Amino acid sequence: MIVVAGEALVDLVPQRPAGPPGRPGTAPGGTPLSPLQPRPGGGPYNVAVALGRLGSPVSFLSRVSRDPFGRVLLDRLAAAGVRTHLVQRGDEPTTLALASVDAHGSADYTFYVQGTADRLFGDPGPLPDDTRALSLGTLSLVLEPGASAYEAVLRREAARGVLTALDPNVRPALVDDPDACRRRFTGWLPHTGLLKLSEDDARWLSPDAPADRAARQWLDRGPAAVVLTRGARGLSVATSSGRSVDVPAAPGPVADTIGAGDTVHAALLHRLAEESLLSRTALEGLGTGDWQEILRFAARAAAVTCSRPGADPPRAEELDRPLPHDETP
Repeated sequence: MIVVAGEALVDLVPQRPAGPPGRPGTAPGGTPLSPLQPRPGGGPYNVAVALGRLGSPVSFLSRVSRDPFGRVLLDRLAAAGVRTHLVQRGDEPTTLALASVDAHGSADYTFYVQGTADRLFGDPGPLPDDTRALSLGTLSLVLEPGASAYEAVLRREAARGVLTALDPNVRPALVDDPDACRRRFTGWLPHTGLLKLSEDDARWLSPDAPADRAARQWLDRGPAAVVLTRGARGLSVATSSGRSVDVPAAPGPVADTIGAGDTVHAALLHRLAEESLLSRTALEGLGTGDWQEILRFAARAAAVTCSRPGADPPRAEELDRPLPHDETP
């Protein structure tokens, strides 16, 4: 069983430009508005849905609102085959994330997090005995008081031998003290088996070092492997055993990149689980060819997510056939 812990929220995703200034659908001051489509989201939530769709046994650990958005979030988890028996419930509203998508499909977010249900997550105690991996990341590790509870789960499960996978997925707008956030991140590394993050996150977390050098420095502090997502330039991994492997991005159309990194995270865990490799020792023993296959699978899965709007990760059957113009041997 893989347990994914963290927030579930609703992304408000722009559908199209509303028109030039002066026409109906234009904000005061002349800024065009865009219709918004509510879509279930949140980094950990997307990882759980992606794992379920790929066929991995997965449970979601979070605190979800009882409001209509919360019911939709839980329904989507169930439809993906994700177990929700670890989910806590609350009467507070669901967190909202207003997405702004640029011409290249990259998204920035404005978050509405005050007084929301997921922030009040409480430490549930030890996870079920069949837990083989724990995945955490994004807002849940930043916003108190829930962040301290999630951190306690991370430290406790790592101490009892569960493989922990971390994606910091930094949201600078929600960080009041960047230096304190970086110190806290460094404190998680001795308890982290697999670290996955984007180049942008690596630059934010280690502004004085290139991403590759930062990855090697982080390996010295605990993780067995650090996977970097590089957008159109693909994926790379550096390992504590000294390996460094790069693969190109899988080609395909890009509607937007919402959920692409979350899909990578899920695909990595799924392939490791399929091969019974959910342990630090197993990660340390993987060879170059093993990592090439795992990273290529993750790149292909992310390409499917990018091909459609919002965080809509692929189902296993969608990866059974080659992507158009796929150069993977």
